Amino acid sequence: MYVQSSHQQKKRGCLFRLFKWSAVAVCVLLLFGLCLFGYVFRGALYNRFIAFPKEMAAWEAIRADRTAPGLDDGWTEFRGVCHSHSELSHDSEVPFPEILEACKTADIRFLCMSDHCSEGKADFSKGWSGLHDGVLFIRGYEMSGGFMPWGLPPDTVLDCEADPAALAQQIEALGGVLFIAHSEEERAWDLPQIRGMEIYNIHTDLKNVGLPSLAPDIILSLKKYPELVMRQIFERQTDILKHWDELNRGRMMAGIAAGDAHQNNGFRGYYTANDTFLLRATSDDTIGEWNLNFLTRPLLSLCFGSLEPGEQLFRIDLDKYERSLRFSNTHVLAADLTEPDILDALSKGRSFIAFDMIADARGFVYFAQAGESKWVMGEEAPLQEGMMLRAASPNNVRFTLVLDGKVIDTQEGRAYQFRPGAPGKYRLEAELFIVDEWVPWVYTNPIVISTAPPATPEPAAAPAEPASSYSGA
Repeated sequence: MYVQSSHQQKKRGCLFRLFKWSAVAVCVLLLFGLCLFGYVFRGALYNRFIAFPKEMAAWEAIRADRTAPGLDDGWTEFRGVCHSHSELSHDSEVPFPEILEACKTADIRFLCMSDHCSEGKADFSKGWSGLHDGVLFIRGYEMSGGFMPWGLPPDTVLDCEADPAALAQQIEALGGVLFIAHSEEERAWDLPQIRGMEIYNIHTDLKNVGLPSLAPDIILSLKKYPELVMRQIFERQTDILKHWDELNRGRMMAGIAAGDAHQNNGFRGYYTANDTFLLRATSDDTIGEWNLNFLTRPLLSLCFGSLEPGEQLFRIDLDKYERSLRFSNTHVLAADLTEPDILDALSKGRSFIAFDMIADARGFVYFAQAGESKWVMGEEAPLQEGMMLRAASPNNVRFTLVLDGKVIDTQEGRAYQFRPGAPGKYRLEAELFIVDEWVPWVYTNPIVISTAPPATPEPAAAPAEPASSYSGA
């Protein structure tokens, strides 16, 4: 009995030590895992529980503080998106009926498409055109060299690899308007047929930031703060703005914003026939593939149910179509919601861009005034006695006036006035104060002030005295 009892005690002691050290090992692994998670997700954790709540509260306060501006420029304003993709593009799967629903959700009135060429051709008979349930669709393509033509006849088929100069001439001869996409890249800027360029493109920022770097924020915050996660990619595209100002010194180059909507930036998870977990970007680029074991396999099954080889377990989209449509918008001043009117406004620069995801910029007004005469963005006004540049914003902003690429004035408030004293191209920026910094919100196209004054206009009631003035260098 004594020997058997001693043997049992030793056995129990071994089992206890095994259990004890197993428990210690599990605790150490858990602690190591928590430390590793905390290190990898440190920025995302800060955003999820501190930065994002603060910023969202600031956005909501700005939206609640909106008031209708009291100025009228005499035009009808339409908010839309330039540069969007559909299932006609190789890198988008979104059909036109879903795009229409996204437009209605985002309160978009017009959409200038820019699908990728198919088999080297841009066929303008494909896709939606005209009004669909109150939304105007304008056919277009994104071609080699950044060419982005709109307004071509439906029987037009362009060679996407044609000589740029010959292609630009063909587009103009057919009555189209030519804009340039992805202005950060090398382009044939000397072509006289180019009417405008993207002064902001969301994809430009995404290329700089990189989708993998956003993964921690996507995992922790996309469900609760989808807009703020997407705004993580935003950077001031100062080099593009500088280049835009340089181009405008010698010609009129209209500026637009590019939504570049694809709904193809995100993650897809798969269980494979090789008993692995495969993580891909929505664009189908492989991010990583991991072998499963006796711990990870049941964990995956617990999260997503029974595992079938080749099954897509989940899909997370950073750039849901309606979210891209709200990220940045082009607001045009046009007579009516028709393709000729919208394209006329875009090509002449009768527009401004705004980051409406933060707050609705509709109602923002900027024009030159002398007596009863007014000139809006994209128009040319002769310099004359008593002329004023006037602007009004639905929210309190910091206005910055830029003359031929040089900042000449800043003011804060909802209303803006400035007396120009020299010819040139005057464009206006407006920034919102969010948390602890001024954030870009609106970029207008310039108003051109020329040197040749007409006859003196009829006297009018004198406007309020401006905060500042400028008479040239």
